[in-house]
Amino acid sequence: MEKRRSDLMTDIPCSSDSCVAFLCEKAKKEGASFTFLGAHELLKLSSYLNCRHLEVGEIIWEEGDPCGFMGFIVSGRLKIKKETEFVGKQAVVGIYGRGAIAGELCLLDGSPRAVSAEAMDPVDLLTLDRMNFEILIGQEPDLGARLLKGMLLTVSTRLKQSFSRLTTFF
Repeated sequence: MEKRRSDLMTDIPCSSDSCVAFLCEKAKKEGASFTFLGAHELLKLSSYLNCRHLEVGEIIWEEGDPCGFMGFIVSGRLKIKKETEFVGKQAVVGIYGRGAIAGELCLLDGSPRAVSAEAMDPVDLLTLDRMNFEILIGQEPDLGARLLKGMLLTVSTRLKQSFSRLTTFF
């Protein structure tokens, strides 16, 4: 089965009442992405988000791609892969599911994507693009700080897990 790139897809602004109500409620109830935000903050954040749906096998980004957005997984799973020293071979370095944040590192530092991401299941994402991220921080600094704290917690947790995995090889 040939893998499809999803970059031809257009995000749908999450400004319609039905999108905001459905995805934000689903994200709050089922996921951990926004546990650090209250209901009022989540409602504010939703105006900066877009909605994206991926089918099984769709590649949302490839290692080395420019970084334009990060995603909050509402449902489904993303397989996160890293190129190895062997040409054409990738190692699965993570599987992110409902409640996880994906693509946050490059949004913070502006670097190209460090990994590739592929939908393992049908995936619904809330996306935050670079422009809206910058606007959010400027217009809602307290909310931006809380979001950054949540992102840092995610990165910190993954780094600690990587340390644990590395020690199993020695």
